[in-house]
Amino acid sequence: MSSVKKVITKEDKQLRLPWWGVLCVIAGTILFGLLFLEFGRLDLARPSLITAAIMVLAIIMRWRLKRHVWFWITMVILAALHFPLILFVPWTTRWIPAFVTIPIGIADLYLVLWVLSTVEKLMGEQKAAEKGTRSL
Repeated sequence: MSSVKKVITKEDKQLRLPWWGVLCVIAGTILFGLLFLEFGRLDLARPSLITAAIMVLAIIMRWRLKRHVWFWITMVILAALHFPLILFVPWTTRWIPAFVTIPIGIADLYLVLWVLSTVEKLMGEQKAAEKGTRSL
């Protein structure tokens, strides 16, 4: 349980979306949905929207790492790992209650944040080791 507490920081708990951010999310969701409607693959709309939301939320929550190349490489790898899940899992267009989809999305967000936290620790230890060898 202690590793879960380290994944979510105090800054994450204070994260708030401004009104213009809410409007951008609504507009983006509508455009994203219309894109799937155009291609006739409405079954992929829900998992794609949830995955995109998880990735964007993880980037926003870890925005302080934006200057690190490893952060962006990790996000690209995580997004690429989600891609086969979206394409190869049989999805339904029927209604699914939010109390089923929200815990899955939250678990996915925690997993993404855990991976970022682990990579951040590894990169921090690597930089500390590099500094230690340079001073000799």
